[in-house]
Amino acid sequence: MSIAPAAKTRVITDHGRHGTDTGSPEVQIAVLTARVTDLTEHLKSHRHDHHSRRGLLMMVGKRNRLLRYLSRTDRDGYLKLIEKLGLRK
Repeated sequence: MSIAPAAKTRVITDHGRHGTDTGSPEVQIAVLTARVTDLTEHLKSHRHDHHSRRGLLMMVGKRNRLLRYLSRTDRDGYLKLIEKLGLRK
């Protein structure tokens, strides 16, 4: 499952460092968070969709690795991002 292109563009512009920034850790974490949220809603109504559940777990793991990297390299940016996205850490 992926998010709508318009929603993805909005997430990129909200979290990017410049207009065409799609590769910074902040943008990748924000896009993964949006996908995790959508997939979580999908799994609430489709409880036996184990293939999507595996994909969700992989996305959460990737997001956690990116968050660890960001906390090591840019602690202030990390704290701002988790506050903005509403993540617990």
